[in-house]
Amino acid sequence: MSNHQPESIGTVLILDDSLTVRMDLNRAFEEAGWRTVLCATVAAAWEQLAAETVDCVVLDVNLPDGNGVDVLRELRTDPATEALPVLMLSSEAEVKDRIRGLSTGADEYLGKPYDSGYLVARAQELIARDQPDTEHPLRVLVIDDDTEVLARFAALLQDNGYEVVQADSGTAGLRSAAARRPDAVLVDAALPDLDGATVIRRIRLDSALRGIPCLLLAASDDAGAELTALDAGADAFVQAGTDADVVLAKLSAALRGASAPGPVVDTASLQRLKKVVAIGGSVLSEHAEHLRAEGFDVVPARSGEEALELLAFQRCDCILIEGTGGLEVCQKVKSAPGVRDVPLIVIGDDDRRQSMIDALGAGADDYVQASTDPRVLLARIRAQLQRKQVADEHRMIRESLLRKEIEAAQARADAEIALTKAAMVEELERKNQELEAFSYSVSHDLRSPLRAIDGFTAMLIETVEEHLDSSGQHYAARIKASVKRMNEMIDDLIELSRVGRADLSRRSVDLGAMAAEILADLAVGAQERTVETVIAADLLVSADSRLLRNVMENLLGNAWKFSGQAEAARVEVGRGPDGAFFVRDNGSGFDMSQAQRLFSPFQRLHKQSEFPGTGIGLATVHRIVERHGGRIWAESSPGQGATFWFTLPG
Repeated sequence: MSNHQPESIGTVLILDDSLTVRMDLNRAFEEAGWRTVLCATVAAAWEQLAAETVDCVVLDVNLPDGNGVDVLRELRTDPATEALPVLMLSSEAEVKDRIRGLSTGADEYLGKPYDSGYLVARAQELIARDQPDTEHPLRVLVIDDDTEVLARFAALLQDNGYEVVQADSGTAGLRSAAARRPDAVLVDAALPDLDGATVIRRIRLDSALRGIPCLLLAASDDAGAELTALDAGADAFVQAGTDADVVLAKLSAALRGASAPGPVVDTASLQRLKKVVAIGGSVLSEHAEHLRAEGFDVVPARSGEEALELLAFQRCDCILIEGTGGLEVCQKVKSAPGVRDVPLIVIGDDDRRQSMIDALGAGADDYVQASTDPRVLLARIRAQLQRKQVADEHRMIRESLLRKEIEAAQARADAEIALTKAAMVEELERKNQELEAFSYSVSHDLRSPLRAIDGFTAMLIETVEEHLDSSGQHYAARIKASVKRMNEMIDDLIELSRVGRADLSRRSVDLGAMAAEILADLAVGAQERTVETVIAADLLVSADSRLLRNVMENLLGNAWKFSGQAEAARVEVGRGPDGAFFVRDNGSGFDMSQAQRLFSPFQRLHKQSEFPGTGIGLATVHRIVERHGGRIWAESSPGQGATFWFTLPG
């Protein structure tokens, strides 16, 4: 006899004042591999929770020293237990009672009498949901009603590095498969409820489980037994007494075959625990008993409104409506968001053809007569559940394909954008090279004839100066002034092209100190003028100091120039409440209707004879400010001076 014990699934705390219930659940959970902590009072439960960590709680509502809902509320408000799975178990099974428990935070609410197998399997589902998706040994589910065989296979598999999950019936095995998602299944051919071939067929019909390798264990060496196993969908057939090495080899081969990559659609398993909401009276009560015996949790509801209220808190796999008078309820359910896709079956009280047509027309997925054998109703429910699973599978496949198509389209678009950007960068580099060539041409080729004009004009004046009258001397001076202005324009054009290509080297700059230095230079060059200058304190900014100096030289130079005719000239540098910097003067100003021309090259708002200049300075300022990510604008009126505002983010 092996001493191997299955690894504990987890620890469950059972709080119920009924000794019968505690003993029944203790047996059911321990047989499934759980460790149990039994409590009859709220005080005992809190004492146990303070002493040890549990993985799940089964909680009665009516307790001698408290209320289960209050206990649940405290669990949910404590950070240490707020995520702990809690199943409520109570004789108070009305919809309002269920809603109270579920809205407080229960993960499941079951009425008494209960199905212990359902309760245990639901607890397994809940802790499997909360467990992190980490690497674990290959998990094998062994289904056999013979405890010695179970122990022998558990020992064999655990000795070879497998994790083992055990079940003693076909129904329990299917539930474990849905909850634990094993990597392989070994199932006995002869079981007390479902035979092994039926278990394998149900796994193969379940899109969530169909890829699991299945090995059928049989005592018979009859060839027909192997044919039955393979026909059911088994991956291998293992006869009684087969050598352990052969069993392991067949299992390993089956697992290798299942490891081939392929599309995975994670739908809900058909074998998981099913919840049915029954809307109606006595007829459904009779069917409910049969459904509970088959492992369904049946929740009674007196009306469609009550059922919809419940479904807002708890999922449901199928809805049953009693009587053709419930067609209005059927329509309400099928029009409710989140519920309309749940299979709905009307159980009619007559066999008239028109009743079936009316029910299906109202949105029902099926129609069953009240006198129908309960086994037929069970088969109809399972058929609807399988139809829903197939529909979900197809929808998920379509969504997966659509996502892949969108991702492929996005990848193509990204590639096209990348190619376009590369082409644009290449074109920009070519344009920059052309601009460099143009700048070179302007700097050298255009200056040569200007130097010749200037030089020959000077020689001409020197040679014939005594023969020139006042008009001739005026013309010669005009030539030299035009040459000078042309040289200035060339210098400004070159500077404008450079600021668009220069690299930014940001650092902290004292704008006030820079402005004071520039104004001091302007004052030295115009000692005959008296100009009041005002510079605010703490004008620190992050910017390229060389380019920022260009900005300030242009703005302050303009302010100095255009305030030249003011009686008491004033130039001010500061910062507004929103953080924008400004340069203000009380000079000639300009008409704001012409403001859009300010920052365009060669655009001037004053005559050259009044205020000389090239019209490029503000265009250069605009480009530098934009390169810093800021903006510049002006405010003015004729004769009232001008204020130039600019921002330098960063």
